[in-house]
Amino acid sequence: MRALTVVPLKANSAEVTEMPDPQPRDGELLVDGIAIGVCGTDIEIVGGEYGWAPPGEERLVLGHESLGRVREAPAGSDFSEGDLVVGVVRRPDPVPCLPCSRGEFDMCRNGRYTERGIKEIHGYGSEKWTVEADYAVKLDASLESVGMLMEPTTILAKAWDHITRIGSRSPFEPERVLITGAGPIGLLGAMLGKQRGLDVHVLDRVTDGPKPKLVEDLGGTYHSGDMASAVGHCKPDIIIEATGVGQLVFDAMQETNAGGITCLTGVSPTGRELKVDAGSINRELVLENDVVFGSVNANLRHYKAAAEALAKADRSWLERLVTRRVPLDRFQEALERQPDDVKVVIELGS
Repeated sequence: MRALTVVPLKANSAEVTEMPDPQPRDGELLVDGIAIGVCGTDIEIVGGEYGWAPPGEERLVLGHESLGRVREAPAGSDFSEGDLVVGVVRRPDPVPCLPCSRGEFDMCRNGRYTERGIKEIHGYGSEKWTVEADYAVKLDASLESVGMLMEPTTILAKAWDHITRIGSRSPFEPERVLITGAGPIGLLGAMLGKQRGLDVHVLDRVTDGPKPKLVEDLGGTYHSGDMASAVGHCKPDIIIEATGVGQLVFDAMQETNAGGITCLTGVSPTGRELKVDAGSINRELVLENDVVFGSVNANLRHYKAAAEALAKADRSWLERLVTRRVPLDRFQEALERQPDDVKVVIELGS
């Protein structure tokens, strides 16, 4: 079979490689790969910035935003031939730490977790793959064209889960959410905000292309100015920061209503210095009982919540998030960002 592989930490080593067909072990599904989504993590791994091959192997199969169709399912499982599925990315550490031992492997404390397509386990970027039935999630059959959006949706499902938990520290009835960044994470976060009945605002720097219309058609308000301008229109109860842009991160911390919650989902590059008024930020957080927290990855509970959210979403809107579809043998095109890209996917079928 063909697979998209890379030598971790070696820049520009990505290539389509011939590999043996996978053989499912007890309790595993055999899956025909349909597509994988491409995100910044994949581009950084291809660029040699990080990544870990399975022990004893040189190359790593890429792809953590999966979508496939079950070819074979173990007897007694909840899966059948033809089911549309995605595979969970992270696996708990072998010790395990306390969160991992209770199914909260997204909150691993000792860093010994592994991840499909990223850290020590082959990903889903191949024509066939296997996955443990306990780490597969079934999708509604109508989501075949957009099911690769499942993994990024889990990131937002977790973010909203934790926002709700933090909000429960006191009576909390949020009305407005501001999302910074109109990439896949930001737009999916906005979608989940609308599903929760909130007044959704999205801030991004672009003024044309598909993003403003996607927000408008979701029923949200799109802003292309600075943070102060956006906040002036919507003083939010919740901010989901999805850019990782350093200045926006610090601005977001100070711009919620009293008792507000800011969730950081974007990862900032290191080595860039900013001048910030640390005293003002501290004063704002303390005197208004604000909360700022970071969130990454997701566990099985969030995968199931994401599947439900996608099943409720407007299919035509979701399909517009996928702005380019590239065949496996032209994968390099998917790694080259274009101005109007939202989500780019690599199709795995021959």
